[in-house]
Formats: sequence, C-alpha cells, structure tokens
Amino acid sequence: MPVRPALRDAAYDYVIVGAGSAGCVLANRLSADPAARVLLLEAGPRDWHPFIHMPAGLAKLVGMKGVNWNYDTAPEPQLDGRTLWWPRGRVLGGSSSINAMCYVRGVPGDYDSWATSGATGWEWEAVLPYFRRSEGNSRGGDALHGGDGPLSVSDLRHVNPLTHAFVEAGVEAGLPANGDFNGPTQEGVGAYQVTQRDGARCSSAVAYLAPARQRPNLDVVTGALASRITFDVAPGGAPRANGVVYAAGGRAFHQHATREVLVCGGAINSPQLLMLSGIGPADALRGQRIDVVVDAAGVGGNLQDHLDICTLHHTAPGVSYDRLSDARIAFDYFLRGRTGPGSSNVAEGGGFVRSPLAPDARPDIQLHFVPAMLDDHGRRRLPGDGFTLHACFLRPRSRGRVSLASNRASDKPRIAAGYLSDPEGFDLQMMVECARLSRRIIAQPAFDPWRGAPIFPVRDDLDDAGLEAFVRAKAETVYHPVGTCRMGSDDASVVDPWLRVRGVDGLRVVDASVMPTLPGGNTNAPTVMIAERAADLILGR
Repeated sequence: MPVRPALRDAAYDYVIVGAGSAGCVLANRLSADPAARVLLLEAGPRDWHPFIHMPAGLAKLVGMKGVNWNYDTAPEPQLDGRTLWWPRGRVLGGSSSINAMCYVRGVPGDYDSWATSGATGWEWEAVLPYFRRSEGNSRGGDALHGGDGPLSVSDLRHVNPLTHAFVEAGVEAGLPANGDFNGPTQEGVGAYQVTQRDGARCSSAVAYLAPARQRPNLDVVTGALASRITFDVAPGGAPRANGVVYAAGGRAFHQHATREVLVCGGAINSPQLLMLSGIGPADALRGQRIDVVVDAAGVGGNLQDHLDICTLHHTAPGVSYDRLSDARIAFDYFLRGRTGPGSSNVAEGGGFVRSPLAPDARPDIQLHFVPAMLDDHGRRRLPGDGFTLHACFLRPRSRGRVSLASNRASDKPRIAAGYLSDPEGFDLQMMVECARLSRRIIAQPAFDPWRGAPIFPVRDDLDDAGLEAFVRAKAETVYHPVGTCRMGSDDASVVDPWLRVRGVDGLRVVDASVMPTLPGGNTNAPTVMIAERAADLILGR
C-alpha cells in the first residue's frame, strides 16, 4: 500500500491527525466525496510487518518499538510506586494494529449514561446504528449486528484446549455460557469474537483505509509528527483552526485545512497536541512557554483506564502456547491457509460478571483468558508452561491526568494514571474481588487435569490483605485509556456533543479521549463507532 506524500501547495478540506482506529474511519468516510480533499497524517510507519497481520504475532509486537509509542506512567502511589508500561499503536491502524482484536461494545447502559451526563445524542438507540454500520460479522446481520460493514468480525479459527477448560470452569462456578458478548446479554463466559478477516487481523487500516487508498482526493503521510495546530484569529471572533504544523522526512511543513482539522491521536496524543497548540490549563501552558489560545482546564484530565490483575498457574507441558516453535506457527499459518495457533488472538476466552458489589444491573468485571504465561505484558518470559486469567474492574472511580513534560512534540507527555486513588477505596475493593473471582474459576473441576502450581499469587490461601498487596504489586493496564478530551454539554467539557473543541472553530477531536466514562469492555469497537458517527456530524447528516 504505497503512501503518497502531501503536496506542499495542495489545498485540503480536512487534515486528520492520527491514522488509528478513528482516523482511518474518517479518512474513508470523508474522502468518499470526490470533491473533498483529505490529508491523513500518521506519526508511525506503514502497517507492513507480517506480525501485524498474523493475529498471534501480537506477542512479537510487544518488543517492536517502531510500531509503539512505548509510554510509561509516572510512579503510581497506590501501586507500590511502580511505573507502568502503556503500549499504544504508532503505525497505520494505531492500536487496532497491535491489540488483541477482541470485539466488544459494552452494554446499552454505558451509552445511556453518556447521554445523561451531557453527551446528548450518544444514547444507545443513537449509537447502535453506527455499530451496525461498521460491523461485518461473519455470522450475519440482525437487529444488534451488522453483516456487511467494513470491520470484519469473526469467530476464532483456533481455540486452545485450556480455553475450553476456562469456559467450562466458568460455568461450573455459576456463570452462564455466552456465545455473544454483544448480544442481548453480556454476562457470562465464552470465546471472544475478534476483528479478523479470513484468519488475519482486520485493523481499521485494513477495514477502512486500504479500500480508500487509491482515491485521488486522499493523501496519506506516514512518519509525520504533528507539533501544533494553527489558528486564524479575527477581531471579536473565536480563533479558527486553519492547519497543522508537522515534521516528516527531516523537513517541517505547515499544511492548511480549509474546512476542519480533526484530531484522532487517542487518549494520550490528542490532549498533548491540543496543549502544544495552546488549548489547555492556562497556567500549565504558560509554564511551558506556550501561548494560550483557550484556557481549558479539562484538557488532559478525566483520564480513566481499566486496571487489570493477572492470576497465573503452571500447567502440564505441551498444551499452552509458551513453548511453541515460532517456525511451526508461521508454517501452519502462512502455508496452511491461516490456520493453527497463528490465527489465535492469544486472549481467546473471556467473560463478564456482575459482582456482589455492583451498583446496578451491568456486569462490572471483565475476564480475558490466555493459554500461556503472561507476565509484564509478555515482556518477561517465565520458565515452563502455564496459563493466565486477567480480571479488570470495568467502571473505576479513580481519575488521572495527562500533562506536558515540555513544549516539544517529540517529548513524551507525563501520564499520571491515578490508579486506586478514589477516596472511598472502592476501586481497590473491586480489584480484590477480581482476584477472588479468578481464583474461584481456576479452582473448578474443569481445570483439574490442567492446573499446576500457582505462580502469581504464589499462594492459594491469601486473605484480603494478602490480595490487596498482590494487586498493588502486580496490577497493570489492560490498554483502555479514555476520557482526556471529555465530551459533554457543560462548559468544563473539552468537546461538545458534536465533538467540536470548545472556544475555537474548525477543530474536532474524534477518538477514545472524548468518552465521558469507560464503556463496559474493550475500547476499539466503541472508538470506531465514535468515528462513524463523527463523519455524519462533520458532513451535516
């Protein structure tokens, strides 16, 4: 897929910053009008690497710095002062090119709560058509699913025996079996449907960008790091975004946009770019010697993420993925029709559980089962064979912030996730509940043929105090940061329900950063939905 450079003298109607889950959608939908000129800027490279497209290759992408922003949080006070690693996609397709491909939308109450909080027009009945528009489910379409959308969704071609044992153990623990977490009911255990097409990853770059690449009115520039949005300032009027300053190939460019600048960098990069452009907390911007365009205290705030605790056990040799030969995986996958473990998303099994502490009818714990040992995001290899059960609390009350470390786009921003910082301590209670639930499932008879010695935690008899210490020592992100450019109807929100940045004209943010609160599940499908709806809002439909 060749990438044409932007022409310095070209007049673009729309300049999109970030070719991730949302940016690729916008590039497709806006360039469908042949009269509209669209420029898509991406800081990372093309999605050429075969590990991106072979689903199980995600295990190899962990250490591939060229496609990852490789962020780290500041030391987290409630997690023993640990600095947590936050991988985010820096490649065409963004995080949809490096994630585990689980297709999950959340539940209707998630979106109804957005609308109630001030995100007018984003209730479930309004967003469901956009989920259906985007989805191409291999099972076909129905009232809740799309059958012919660009984003291919399918059942896994390969499921490990340990994953089947996990589902059986969940049922033995009292959870219902569930073959569709996006169906009428989310609660239960089963195998995930995944964003794959014919056994290969279907990122937003594959689903949306590739079909539009030959349009003469769409240009894509990779290796393009945006540093600033520029504005026209008319006397007595609001500043209007007129373009983007970016660097590519060792040169600097200022590309004009005649209609709108669309920021699609995600929960970290979007607030960073707004602040570098003078939109953010005024005192903090002045402290970085940035001229203030709009004093917007909310930019970078409201940071939310799903904190995740992993329970690991050894298992009998020969069944897990820990010691599979890379050559054998590649042989089966590439020479036998994309079959075998290479087609696995690794996080094969899952579940949604309503805990005894849940304040409403929505499930509040999510499970991901991995038939391999996963410590420190897979960056630390453990000896032997084993399996991992992830559990995260879906609706954390803790909030963090993204702030600037300098006034240079090349410097990573400061991420203070604020995990477990809610004053009531409810998030910690829920993380202990997550650890308890994981141990209860692993203790079921279905795991008897497979269950070996515990790895993390090292003992099976920990009390609540021991589990709290385990959470503080081992909990990590499950890769769902949102909320830093919050959408709402109040003056403190960063964008309005049309995703327009408050205080300026011609500028929108379209990505997971606009979510007022986390949805109940993985965030890729909701981000694609946001971009689908944003395209209609931009076009006045």
